[in-house]
Amino acid sequence: MHLDAHLAWLLERYHDFAYVVLSLIVFLENGVIFTPFLPGDSLIFVCGSFAAAGSLDIRLLLILLIFFSALGSTMNYWIGRWSKTHLKEGRLPFIKPAYIAQTQNYFDRYGALTIGVAKFLPVVRTFAPFMAGLGEMNYFKFMLYNIVGSIAWISFFLFTGYYFGRLPIVANNLMLIIIGILVISILPILIRILFSKKNNQ
Repeated sequence: MHLDAHLAWLLERYHDFAYVVLSLIVFLENGVIFTPFLPGDSLIFVCGSFAAAGSLDIRLLLILLIFFSALGSTMNYWIGRWSKTHLKEGRLPFIKPAYIAQTQNYFDRYGALTIGVAKFLPVVRTFAPFMAGLGEMNYFKFMLYNIVGSIAWISFFLFTGYYFGRLPIVANNLMLIIIGILVISILPILIRILFSKKNNQ
C-alpha cells in the first residue's frame, strides 16, 4: 500500500541497486509459484511515476523489467516440465495424473492465449507458466506469447504510471490508485470463480 514510500527510501539510499531489487521482484513474481503475493501491476505503475519525476530511467526500466518478466516465466515453465518428468517417475505423489491430462488438453487448445493474457492477472501470471510446462505446451509457442505478453504488460503499466502517475490527483491519491489497480486486476479471477461455483450448483 505504500510502494511509493518504500521505493523513495530505496532510491535515496541505494539508487543503482533499486534496479536490481525491482528486477528481482518481477522475476520472482513470474518465476516462483510460491511468490504470487509480490506486487506486480502496482509496482510497475509506481516505477513509471518515479521515472516521470526523473528518479528512474524509463528506458532502462523498460528493458530490465521486460527481460526479467520473460526470464521468470521461462524458469517457471521449465520447473513445470521438470515436475512432469518426476511425476512419471512417481516422485510427486501430490499431483494426480488426471490433472496433468486436463492441463495438457487445456494448453493444447488455449495455451498460447492464456500465457499472453495471464501477464495482466495477478496469481494467474505466476501459475500459468508452471502449468504450461506441466502440460508440455510447445516451448517455442510458449516463448513467443511469453515475450509478447511481457512487453505488453510492462509497457502498459510502466507508461501509464509515467504519463499519469505525476498528475496531482493521482499523486495525492496514490494509495487509492494502488488499491484500484489490485481490485481491477483480480476482478476477472473473482468473476470466473463465482461463475464456476454457480455452474456447479
